[in-house]
Amino acid sequence: MQEPLAAEYVPSTIPAANTAVFLHGLGGWTHNWAALIDRLRATVHCLALDLPGFGRSAPPPDGVVSVERQAAAVASHLDGTGHRRVHLVGNSLGGLVALHLACCRPELVATLTLVSPVLPAVPPARALRVSLLGLPGAPRLYSRLLSAQSSDRQLDELYRLIYADPGLVGPEQRAIEARERARRAELPYAQGMLAEGVRAVVRSHLRRGPSSAWHQARQVHAPTLLVYGRDDRLVPFRTAARGYAAFRDARLLTLPGVGHVAMQERPTAVADALRALIAESRRPSPPMY
Repeated sequence: MQEPLAAEYVPSTIPAANTAVFLHGLGGWTHNWAALIDRLRATVHCLALDLPGFGRSAPPPDGVVSVERQAAAVASHLDGTGHRRVHLVGNSLGGLVALHLACCRPELVATLTLVSPVLPAVPPARALRVSLLGLPGAPRLYSRLLSAQSSDRQLDELYRLIYADPGLVGPEQRAIEARERARRAELPYAQGMLAEGVRAVVRSHLRRGPSSAWHQARQVHAPTLLVYGRDDRLVPFRTAARGYAAFRDARLLTLPGVGHVAMQERPTAVADALRALIAESRRPSPPMY
């Protein structure tokens, strides 16, 4: 049985507010949402979760990661804590998990926001290199390569991959993430979970028919906000238009000069769009004649 998920809960300044739930991307953790949460806490209670095997959440008992299992773990957490009709937000792999949850457990989701979701598409070259981590033996080799690099060099490479402008990263954020990466490096399962996360994305991309992510997108009824960085090195920007066409009730925010983590690179713009989505979802539907 999966252990309870690690969580960071930031209550709103409005006691009666609804709750927004945040799901990080591959290799991420709850702190990835800190800047966005800081801008949203006047609107909603904020609950950031570490997906199984990432952040401070324990890995799955059998060590296997899939989008469906991650979504089931999130649903179990929400069921156990009594959350319903949440504003669900996911980035990258967390976007796939959020999509699956919105499709399969629609009663849990009031609105859906996907930030650079890794929906099936031919990936850019940098993303193809990341996908090699899913090959047998790759985690061990990757671990050896990392051990030959300083922690500063590792962070520099990470920020060059996920940020359009790594200069946006401040010293406080860098220090927090350096400590977390050092902690994760001591965990025996950390590199294996990274590889499993890559495999989960690849398996999702290979699915066809009703289980495919694009089919699931067409089944989502919740009002949906799609956020894409125009300079994303991991998710091709061309999928923005396809995503907008796939969801029944979609809004699209595209941000120039932004990479894979818009909630960190442009938190104010993302917060404004999410607040607008939440406000719109609260309005009563027009009468039917």
